[in-house]
Amino acid sequence: MSGRAQLMWDEAVTGYDFGPDHPMDPVRLALTRSLVDAFGIDREVAVVAAKPAGPSTLRLVHREDYVDAVRAASSDPEAADSAYGLGTTDDPAFAGMHEVSALIAGQSVGAAEAVWRGEALHAVNFAGGLHHAMPGAASGFCIYNDAALAVARLLELGAERVAYVDVDVHHGDGVQAAFWEDPRVLTISLHEHPRTLFPQTGWPEETGADEAEGSAVNVALPAGTGDAGWLRAFHAVVPELLADFRPQVLVTQHGADTHFEDPLAHLAVSLDAQRAVQVACHDLAHRYADGRWVALGGGGYAVVDVVPRSWTHLVAIAAGRPVEPETVIPEGWRQEVFARTRQLAPMRMTDGGGPVSWKDWESGYDPADRLDQAIVATRRASFPLRGLLP
Repeated sequence: MSGRAQLMWDEAVTGYDFGPDHPMDPVRLALTRSLVDAFGIDREVAVVAAKPAGPSTLRLVHREDYVDAVRAASSDPEAADSAYGLGTTDDPAFAGMHEVSALIAGQSVGAAEAVWRGEALHAVNFAGGLHHAMPGAASGFCIYNDAALAVARLLELGAERVAYVDVDVHHGDGVQAAFWEDPRVLTISLHEHPRTLFPQTGWPEETGADEAEGSAVNVALPAGTGDAGWLRAFHAVVPELLADFRPQVLVTQHGADTHFEDPLAHLAVSLDAQRAVQVACHDLAHRYADGRWVALGGGGYAVVDVVPRSWTHLVAIAAGRPVEPETVIPEGWRQEVFARTRQLAPMRMTDGGGPVSWKDWESGYDPADRLDQAIVATRRASFPLRGLLP
């Protein structure tokens, strides 16, 4: 197996553009790619442009009538059918929508193929992680569910156990829905509580269909959760489940919208904690999945201050050349940020709070603490279904 990581990238993915007033500004992708280059990380990975996902691949997850509807809206945005979630405020139709959405999906599928076939140990598609798209509808800024398609392709290639871990601030509802009845896939989502955030799903009691009970795990975090609580919840749930499941491949989604600066959500997580979870996912892949790791982007709407730094950390970790948090950001990139956005760029690869830490779950819990209550709710709902102690 090649030890070299792959970065899936085609400049055309920046055409995934819902318009100037939409929060998912594709400049976040372009700035991430250029920051990766500014640090020279592109020399440590194989940069690969995969082909777009074709009709048979898209049908691994999406209904044919939905793909047809996306194609139609892509050709004539004015004719978008809102019954399929197209032409809405969240998912406006735009010319070429099918083509660029299929291209992003193709990068995630290509990442999965490379890792499964041993062409790379790790593969990253930070343009991906569009986890809300449903089999028959667009949702939450997501047209095609590249994350679910990557998992489905792994199953098609012969994988018998795939774990999907989603740390976006929003519930990974589309991926959960795609594999709700499939015990070969373990989906774990840590997200802001559905009472306070879209898509209002991801309750601890959502544990999978009868024939796949325990295959869906949801940690619903209280609004305002910060670094220590977020990391405590991750480590109280994810490692134990992966140790039991023993996935052949680990697929992770790293939406950067958990950050305290993100305008669309209410967690208070720092860049440094996001990096810590990225490191943990890398380590868990090596511990339980023979190193096979597919890492995706996701949400993130602080498009200058947060997203490029967070996903550059992700690529660097996958490349085996992590960037230390205190590292000064190259001046050339900062000038590019100002030229593109008229915003001042951050100075370092940290939020400046120092090393992150958390209290280990094994040290005991506080039944009156809302964060601990959320962890207990998840463990009680899911762990016994997998033969584990709550």
